[in-house]
Amino acid sequence: MKLLKEFKEFAVKGNMMDMAIGIIIGAAFNKVIDVLAKQVILPPLSLLTDGVTLSKKKLILRDAILDASGTVTTSEVAIAYGELFEVLLDFVIIGFTVFIIVKFMNRLRTKAQDSKDKTVSTPKDIQLLSDLKELMEEQNKMLKSNTKVRWILVRNFNMF
Repeated sequence: MKLLKEFKEFAVKGNMMDMAIGIIIGAAFNKVIDVLAKQVILPPLSLLTDGVTLSKKKLILRDAILDASGTVTTSEVAIAYGELFEVLLDFVIIGFTVFIIVKFMNRLRTKAQDSKDKTVSTPKDIQLLSDLKELMEEQNKMLKSNTKVRWILVRNFNMF
């Protein structure tokens, strides 16, 4: 029963939905990056290497042994380093793409949180904090200039 209650709290607080949305977007983003790497970036690189496909590159340690009929009796032993290069290139492409997207999102967030920028509507919580800061600065100026007001505020504060 307690487990069910904890799961309900977890689901209601939004953690489960946030995770589900993140996983779904991550899976879709993975497909986009996979196509970007394999269909957009790697073909021009293949042209630069005279049509050689990286994934087929390997260092053969022992050739396959065939019998008289042509069937393989002992399979080839090889180090497929081309596949490693391709996966590393995919990793670099994914990392760079994520870096560019995060940089873009941070720029948008910074612009949205700037309370003095009137071209972007400021989120309500940032606007309230900005207004509170301005009011506190104004109150501090008044307190510094008027000791009688300060005494009244201190006296009223002590009543609570």
